[in-house]
Amino acid sequence: MAIRNIRTMGDDILTKHCKEVKEMTPKTRNLIEDMLDTMYLAGGVGLAAPQVGILKRIAVVDVGDGPIVMVNPEIVETAGEQSGMEGCLSLPGKHALVTRPNYVKIRAFDRNMEPFEAEGEELLARAILHEYDHLEGIMYVDIMEGELEDVPEEEE
Repeated sequence: MAIRNIRTMGDDILTKHCKEVKEMTPKTRNLIEDMLDTMYLAGGVGLAAPQVGILKRIAVVDVGDGPIVMVNPEIVETAGEQSGMEGCLSLPGKHALVTRPNYVKIRAFDRNMEPFEAEGEELLARAILHEYDHLEGIMYVDIMEGELEDVPEEEE
């Protein structure tokens, strides 16, 4: 598929609430494939549609166990707490301390518009919640604790 340009902080689209996907079209299927290719090429663990300039409620996540495609995700449950350094493909070379739930359960549709539920803990929970925030027009800098820091070169 195609690699899309990742929008960076300061682009107004990253502050907008995304629209629900009503049906799966060939164009939307291509968007999902492009998002996965873009995320993998950029070395990320998640990517949301507004990050590639599309205001649709679609996000993809892969923390190493294979991709999860989430169309119209809803958070069903969260529990616990974790704090850690978080980065974003829309803010390259930076990270900050963010506290999020340690567990999340979501309900969403897959790339075939079949409903599913997924659960995640630790990094997977963080990635799902981070991408969900993008669909709401929220970036991690809106909820970070302390200051934005440069990512050490060996971690990039």
